[in-house]
Amino acid sequence: MGTHALVIQLAAQVVRGTQSGDQNVYFRAFFAVVCGLVLGVDANGQEWATNMFSELSHDFGVVARGGQVEYSFELTNLYEEDVHIASVRSSCGCAVPTVTRDTLKSWEKGQVVCQFNGRSLPGDKNTTITIVFDSPYPAEVQLGIRGFIRSDVVVDPGVVQFGSIPEGVEALSSVEISYAGRRDWQIVDVRSANRHFEVELKESARDRRKVKYVMHVWLKESHPAGYINDQLTLVTDDGESSAIPISVEGRVVPLLTVSPASLFLGVVPAGQQVSKRLVVRGPRPFRIVDVTCDDGCFQFSCPEGARTLHFLPVVFTASSEPGKVVKSIEIQTDIGDGASASCVATATVVEERRAGSGKRGARRE
Repeated sequence: MGTHALVIQLAAQVVRGTQSGDQNVYFRAFFAVVCGLVLGVDANGQEWATNMFSELSHDFGVVARGGQVEYSFELTNLYEEDVHIASVRSSCGCAVPTVTRDTLKSWEKGQVVCQFNGRSLPGDKNTTITIVFDSPYPAEVQLGIRGFIRSDVVVDPGVVQFGSIPEGVEALSSVEISYAGRRDWQIVDVRSANRHFEVELKESARDRRKVKYVMHVWLKESHPAGYINDQLTLVTDDGESSAIPISVEGRVVPLLTVSPASLFLGVVPAGQQVSKRLVVRGPRPFRIVDVTCDDGCFQFSCPEGARTLHFLPVVFTASSEPGKVVKSIEIQTDIGDGASASCVATATVVEERRAGSGKRGARRE
């Protein structure tokens, strides 16, 4: 597909409307290709790929020695063809790039995640991240990464790491911050936008050559299940270089898991029944005390006894009304204050099949 065809394709998408909910994305892509047409730029060049990125550079600012921070560059496939990332590389070992998905369908989004490593040699870092595309056309996009690794501030370990912890459980992780330089150097504040963190900072040593702090970070039991990829910011009395980021990582594992999370019951004729079962797991032996659904077509049999794994029978009786059924099943247990889990059940109800309805007629003798 040449430039003229690509312009026509994007123009048609603009006319059809905002499939992605952001009309500016359409006009930005259309404008970029039109400019390329006017200037004589071929569609097989780099512009089509560059235009998918919302930004092409990032400055990490000041990073402590041993620290580790990351940033995600977002890209959107603006075209009808699938976009494929063949490879991604960095010009310096201080930055490690990865992609969240290497194939993007039309209007799908992805990220190029760049991890900036403070274990490299201190000083200014200017790094180039190169993303290589091989479909729908060969192209390369370069992203600029900047940062300054301080030699006088060391964080050990470089990340506040919680690992995997159960939902509803408080967790603690600690790091040590060391400074070599001014005798009166201070950390004046620790900031975070995450309300589920609680931080305590204690000065552990101070002499003419070195200052040390120990920072304790608590993950509150109120933190929802899911991955933790956040950041704390140390604020020092260093003037322009006062902000030092520290990454926080971990995963809060749900107390209960239900498999499958989406229960497909299939195509069910009106009035007929279908039986399935759910697998409910917990971290320790528990009882299922109740199962509810706001549709009387569902019936459940709570298994008896306490165990870490339960098989929960689900019986669905199709009503007389054809159509799609989408219902939430809530499972209540005796874990803690009554931990619960849920799944979504779907079915398609069709008209009842009548005896002989599939025959063409009686055979004549």
